[in-house]
Amino acid sequence: MDVTSTLVGFVRTLRHAGLDAGAERTRAFFTAIDALGVAEVYWAGRLTLCGEPDDLPIYDAAFVAYFGGRIPARQPPLPMAPADHRPAALFATGTDGTADTVVGLTASSAEVLRQRDVATLSATEREEVRRMVALLAPGTAPRPSRRYRPARTGVLDRPRTVRRILRHGGEADRLARRTRRHKPRRLVLLLDVSGSMAPYADALLRFGHAAVRRSPTLTEVFTVGTRLTRVTRALRHRDPDTALRAAGSAIPDWHGGTRLAESVKAFLDRWGQRGTARGAIVVLCSDGWERGDPAALAAQVARLSRLAYRLVWVNPHRGKPGYAPLAAGMAAVLPYLDDFVAGHSLAALAELVRVIAHA
Repeated sequence: MDVTSTLVGFVRTLRHAGLDAGAERTRAFFTAIDALGVAEVYWAGRLTLCGEPDDLPIYDAAFVAYFGGRIPARQPPLPMAPADHRPAALFATGTDGTADTVVGLTASSAEVLRQRDVATLSATEREEVRRMVALLAPGTAPRPSRRYRPARTGVLDRPRTVRRILRHGGEADRLARRTRRHKPRRLVLLLDVSGSMAPYADALLRFGHAAVRRSPTLTEVFTVGTRLTRVTRALRHRDPDTALRAAGSAIPDWHGGTRLAESVKAFLDRWGQRGTARGAIVVLCSDGWERGDPAALAAQVARLSRLAYRLVWVNPHRGKPGYAPLAAGMAAVLPYLDDFVAGHSLAALAELVRVIAHA
């Protein structure tokens, strides 16, 4: 595997994780690699791509998730670490004492893991996927707000122009202009935690945690099953495991039955109609199995689609070969969806991030 492409992919992973790995830092990173060698990629990136102490935990998590292996358990006092403190799984030493790159092997295994169905993962693989899900940063596209800001181009700002004329003794030397401010849209996640969705509930809740951590004030997360439960507050914990334990304690119908129509109606009556879903990007994650009347579910989803700016349905079975939306609930809601995507793997969740960002 090309080393440059692998390192570029690592920088992109850091950007998605929230690090300010811009062009200058990336250039410094590759300069450090040229000077130190690929064997020192961990320390070269740590010294050039991290700008503050808060970046170090994000960098370490991204490094382990992308390359595998381990990071030094204790940070050395000097910028460079001894050779035996480097991540062992990333490099192997040749007979002449030089480091042979095995970046391609670990990166390739990570890519294979990205395509695997989370329901079929082993305990070790599931832990790796959990770390990589935590690096996702679901964010919505900006929308024009009602407020304006001064700008070089745009519509004429009459009040500012008049004030400027008065300050200059009645002469208009330049016209003031303004343009609309932009703000991200609200993101609402409705996650099915019923028994049929049990293999995917953990990954979806961790996806919700990543979304809440990125935009705490613009993200709402609810679970649906036999009842509706708001878990946004629980998912605001910084640590994903702590957040999921708090969410699990708040969900009374975990791995229970499915009453999607009643849950969606409860959301619309208490939250959505009052503003939570208005103009928002709503993501409903479910396999579409409905115990009640599919027509009732279709009616509630139609209400939701009229309120939301965009309605995205995530079905983990969507990405499996030979899948067809034959479930009665799934078939009933298809006409009201803007996007119908899979959610069975890490790659599918990354695609969901792209759909949300471009909605």
